[in-house]
Amino acid sequence: MYDFAVVGVGPAGARFARRAADAGYDVLALEKGEVGTPLACSGHVSTDIWEYVPDEARDRLFQNRIYGANFRVGGPDSKAYPFYKQREVSNVIDRVELDRTLADCAREAGADVREGHTVTAVEELDDRVRLTVSVAGEAGTVQFEAKMVAGCDGPTSRVRRALDLPEPSETLHGVLAFDPEPDDGDFVDVHLTVPRFFAWRIPRGDAGVEYGLAAPPGAEVTELFDALTNTYDVETEHFCSGAIPIGPPDRTTTRRAFLVGDAAAQTKPFTGGGILYGMTAADIAAATIDPDDPETLSAYESAWRDELSREIRLGHLVRRCYSFPEWLQRVGLRSLSGEIGVHMDKPSSFFSREHLKKLL
Repeated sequence: MYDFAVVGVGPAGARFARRAADAGYDVLALEKGEVGTPLACSGHVSTDIWEYVPDEARDRLFQNRIYGANFRVGGPDSKAYPFYKQREVSNVIDRVELDRTLADCAREAGADVREGHTVTAVEELDDRVRLTVSVAGEAGTVQFEAKMVAGCDGPTSRVRRALDLPEPSETLHGVLAFDPEPDDGDFVDVHLTVPRFFAWRIPRGDAGVEYGLAAPPGAEVTELFDALTNTYDVETEHFCSGAIPIGPPDRTTTRRAFLVGDAAAQTKPFTGGGILYGMTAADIAAATIDPDDPETLSAYESAWRDELSREIRLGHLVRRCYSFPEWLQRVGLRSLSGEIGVHMDKPSSFFSREHLKKLL
């Protein structure tokens, strides 16, 4: 009998496992494959990421330094509207190595992290949760029991569906691939050429260049992606595809289960990124949930929403701008472009003293 069983060892799951183990709880963390693979997420993150990893991991993870973004209503030859800071805005990191580093941190804290363990069923009982698990290379299944289960298993969460928790409001289809040619540029390119979202180009230093986009269901993302890379006249490799949940469901907890990260759609509606939001929620879960007291799950539900709901709500407003007519997008970009004082994870920082000073 574990205190917590964590399903999914991405950033949110690994972070919760680490913090819960640090607090003295007996934690089992299960990953269906190898931690960090397959890659389905960009490695462009705010500099806040370094608060979550050991200092000695920085050199191993770091790939490039970003100072701003060129927004374009058309392709790479269209007019660029730059948004930038004098200091670095964000970093590009090795996304696979990030997951592995966070999982190692959980192990070092005392969590029992197991790869090649696929959860096939979740049964919630009065006093515990029972997981049925298929182990890679072994016949049959095994069962584990825990006082509570943390569903950190991504946008198509088995925990969420097994326990009949509501789905996210929307799921986008994201794709990305890489050009191996090194690029030390310090601006990303954002193209508002995709229905209700955008496409991007991210220089990754010696690791090459990342090209990607996300779009709502029904959009021909492969065709859109081919059009993007054709306009840049590049050949890409290591094509990746995945779901991006947008809009948290009304409820992310049951009597003995709770969702964290992409499983709870704790993501930025205006970029689809969820690494920092998910790890923020993981810290809140570790600080508020007592596996011996199911009533504490309501404290987690309230606390993570208090922390993230405002940013998510404002993020939805930002995203609406992607669907404005082109002429209005150009007017808005022209009037707002230049030096900024916003934080890339916090739309509320648009109203900060620092940004308003830059804007005026």
